[in-house]
Amino acid sequence: MDTHSGWLVRALAVAATGTVVGLLATTASAQEIRNDVQDLRQDRQDVRQDSRDIRGDRRELRGDTKEIQGDRRELQGDVKDRRGDARDLRQDKRDRRQDVRDVHRDRRDLRRDVAEKNGK
Repeated sequence: MDTHSGWLVRALAVAATGTVVGLLATTASAQEIRNDVQDLRQDRQDVRQDSRDIRGDRRELRGDTKEIQGDRRELQGDVKDRRGDARDLRQDKRDRRQDVRDVHRDRRDLRRDVAEKNGK
């Protein structure tokens, strides 16, 4: 029985020593606690500021998206204008060719008229 009690006493001594060492290791000084509280307050402020920044970034993103949509609408309008301008240019080229033909006919008719008048 002595061997059992000696073993039990040693086991309890080791457990008690471990508990004391554990408690001493986990106890924090008042300065560490103050530092942790300050860090916690600073972290909360940082989180609040980051949340504000995120909201501002979202607003900016929405504004940029609207601006892009407006630019796309404007671009579509520009494409329509460009197509219309291309049609107008083709029509102007046709009109010019017709005008050149008319000038050639008028000159030919004028030469004939002059030749007939001189010939008569």
